[in-house]
Amino acid sequence: MIGVIGDKAAVLALDGGNPKTVKVGQTWNGIKVIGVKGDFATIEMDGKRRVLQRGMHYRGAAAASDRQSVTLAADSRGHFFMDGSINGSPVRFIVDTGATVVALPASEAVRLGLDYRKGERAMTNTAGGPVEAFRVRLDRVSAGDIELTGVDAVVIERGLHVTLLGMSFLNRLEMKRDGHTMTLIRRF
Repeated sequence: MIGVIGDKAAVLALDGGNPKTVKVGQTWNGIKVIGVKGDFATIEMDGKRRVLQRGMHYRGAAAASDRQSVTLAADSRGHFFMDGSINGSPVRFIVDTGATVVALPASEAVRLGLDYRKGERAMTNTAGGPVEAFRVRLDRVSAGDIELTGVDAVVIERGLHVTLLGMSFLNRLEMKRDGHTMTLIRRF
């Protein structure tokens, strides 16, 4: 689910295709939108009901391609947020092509159980200026249906409040931008 339009419709994409606005009660490509509330939509597919959150993906059948992909919708400010995981624990990311590596706030690293202070100390440049960081390597990073292993990252103790999905992850993907949507496709 790419997004919602009030409580009237859900914006859906199927198999990485173009987004489609589907009104409550309407069926599109075998997907019926039952209801929409906040960032959630209840859909019915293959006779089964599912609740999807904005940015969440559900695949009812095997993908036509063996390459993993995810389609995102920009928020009202043009940012792309998505749910994923680090080492199996859930994380909310913002896609940031300006970040050299995945960057985590220290509070998130602690929640994930990362012993980041054993990492190499470094200075990194941020929008707010240079800050101290700790270099770490993440075993697994998932964004939607895409999972990569051995991803370089930094943990920043001050000034960062959201986890950045940076280029150490994104460089291993194809990125396609079309208006308010972005599709990420695993290259290898």
